[in-house]
Amino acid sequence: MIKNNRLSEAEYKVNFSDIHPPYTNVNAALVDANRCLFCYDAPCTKSCPTSIDVPKFIKQITTANIKGSAHTIFSSNILGAGCSKVCPVEKLCEGSCVYNLLDEAPIPIAQLQRYSTEKAIAGNWQLFTRKPSTGKKVAIVGAGPAGLSCAFNLSKEGVDVTIYEKESKAGGLMTYGIAAYKVTPEFCEDEVNYILSIGGIDIKYNMALGTDITIAELQAQYDAVYLAFGVGLARQLSVPGENLTGVVDAISFIYELRSKGFSSVPVGDKVAVIGLGMTAIDAATQAKRLGAKEVTIVYRRTQDEMPCTQVELDIAMLDGCKLSWLAAPKEVLGADGKATHLVCTKMKLGEPDASGRRSPVETDETFTLEVDMVIKAAGQMPFEALVNGSSLNNKSGKVSVEDKSVTSINGVFAGGDCVNGGREVVDAVQAGKDGAKAVLSFIATNATNEH
Repeated sequence: MIKNNRLSEAEYKVNFSDIHPPYTNVNAALVDANRCLFCYDAPCTKSCPTSIDVPKFIKQITTANIKGSAHTIFSSNILGAGCSKVCPVEKLCEGSCVYNLLDEAPIPIAQLQRYSTEKAIAGNWQLFTRKPSTGKKVAIVGAGPAGLSCAFNLSKEGVDVTIYEKESKAGGLMTYGIAAYKVTPEFCEDEVNYILSIGGIDIKYNMALGTDITIAELQAQYDAVYLAFGVGLARQLSVPGENLTGVVDAISFIYELRSKGFSSVPVGDKVAVIGLGMTAIDAATQAKRLGAKEVTIVYRRTQDEMPCTQVELDIAMLDGCKLSWLAAPKEVLGADGKATHLVCTKMKLGEPDASGRRSPVETDETFTLEVDMVIKAAGQMPFEALVNGSSLNNKSGKVSVEDKSVTSINGVFAGGDCVNGGREVVDAVQAGKDGAKAVLSFIATNATNEH
């Protein structure tokens, strides 16, 4: 039976407590920081999409220069605090640490990064000075990681920025789309406020592109426009029974959990999650932590091809989630309009596809899972209708760009998930930096031409 308020407030608090607790004292941070070899040409920095100088910020921690450490991080990644909680560091900086080659535990870079940045946010340390206003105005669509990153880097240079955000809060994926045990809504709000504290950035909430504003209107009011509206449409299963009560998409499920609170979100007794990306893991683990008795993740390939990391998979398995490999949804059966069973087709792996992953092929065998809730997490789709309606060159809804952020419309730039189709938060932050650089160049060129 699907119902909410399954657990006590104390149980919710335990289940959704910080999965990666911060350091509790400075000595623990110093011990880890002093293990760093401060590599020349450091592989950890090379593997960071935003190129944070990892050895430098860790060295600054060892010398008690915490403000300097935070400045080093934020100079490359203004969302460095959030990224320290949600980045898949096992395949980025920590995965590149030379200690991995020595069969020793890598430096806990994310935890050290969190140590410095959280102190900066808690103390509201003003580490950057905004240049005097240039009088130039830029509109940004979307107050997610890409939009906030672009806004900060523009404002720092004296450009006045207005962000148009369709939700009632800023943060995008960080605020609405990530497991609550990784980042809390309160932390997201603090991080956004810290970014805005540089000044020169105004956010207009509940303003959606294509409904409340258009690109043409923004072009008429601003010197340039940066699009960072992300992705967010759940990919449909296209199977019979998909519209039965109890079948929901992971994006909406996580959104409700983040916006309404744990006790308000209904969850089933027996839940099936379709897919094995990061969103699928977040949906599965949170369903279990909301009180679901049984959660089964259905994935059409094998563990070797899974898109999530092993660390994420381990979280799900430790939470008691079951895995059904080489299986794909065929039909959702129901009674009285409610989902009761999920029929799955057994798959086998065929030849590799264009990406090198072996393609799943259907067999004649099926099996059935008893369910009262099915969560669709088989990927996200771009806002194709929105993009097509704005005359932007695109590939199946993904905005096409040149030189990292230049769109087909003069003076309009884009970055983040609306361009790449959905990658990591840290990739969106870098896209925002690239976008700011392109916008500044465009504004400077136009100013020169005007004279």
